[in-house]
Amino acid sequence: MTALRERIRQEYEALTASERRIAAFLIDHLEDLTSYNSVEISQLCQTSKATVSRLIKRLGYSNFRAMRDAMRQLRQQGVPLANRQVTHTSGLIQRHFEQEKENLALWQQALPAHHLHVLTEHLSRARQIGVMGLRNSYPLALHLRQQLQQVRGQVHLLPQPGQTLAEEFLNYSPDDLLIVFGFHRRPSLFPKLIQAIQKQEIPWALCTETGTQLARFKPDYLIELPLDSVSAFDSYALPMSLISLLANQLLHQNLESGRARIHDSNALFDLTDELDLSL
Repeated sequence: MTALRERIRQEYEALTASERRIAAFLIDHLEDLTSYNSVEISQLCQTSKATVSRLIKRLGYSNFRAMRDAMRQLRQQGVPLANRQVTHTSGLIQRHFEQEKENLALWQQALPAHHLHVLTEHLSRARQIGVMGLRNSYPLALHLRQQLQQVRGQVHLLPQPGQTLAEEFLNYSPDDLLIVFGFHRRPSLFPKLIQAIQKQEIPWALCTETGTQLARFKPDYLIELPLDSVSAFDSYALPMSLISLLANQLLHQNLESGRARIHDSNALFDLTDELDLSL
């Protein structure tokens, strides 16, 4: 979006009056531009389709479709872009649940159950587990750590406050396991963090959105989840569902020790009076 806005700014002084109307429309509708076509824009701007095409080429795109595809790619990369076709709250709610069901069905079809069983076994035997998530992946890492530690010990959130990931990685070895949540938009240092994990020869699992090229990093376990939503913001329902599934599988794979740990935790809660179950 910034690139298109900057191109318009650079060309603006040389634009005709009709081209300026189109340029203003493009800037005002950057978030939902993918839902328009060139004919609609020409009509809304009271100009010709040829003028729209001429401006689009002047901005560096071969045609309107190329510009629209570039904007769609931004949405796939996690940039929040609203969908103008969702115009009413009631319609958005209905389409939201339909999209959630579609995401779940796609994940269920693509999910290699054996893959998850092997990962759960690794969660059981690892000396310690590190859970890492940056930016919007951080809440997922925090929640997984909270769930897993109810079943077993030595589950850590990375990095700890005031610490660097490089320092944290030094504490891990091939006997351990790292769970990395890497959903878009990822920080620029993400590839270097993966290289550091690999240098330490730490087994690791990557949870990310579908359609990425992150398989090239060759994680020991790769879980790809659809985050599609009906408008600007991604849906993280499936990552949270995955966390529930992993925690429950781990518990049932270690039922006796897991139940004992939950019992001990509850006993300590009673002692410290930190929780009020009546609330």
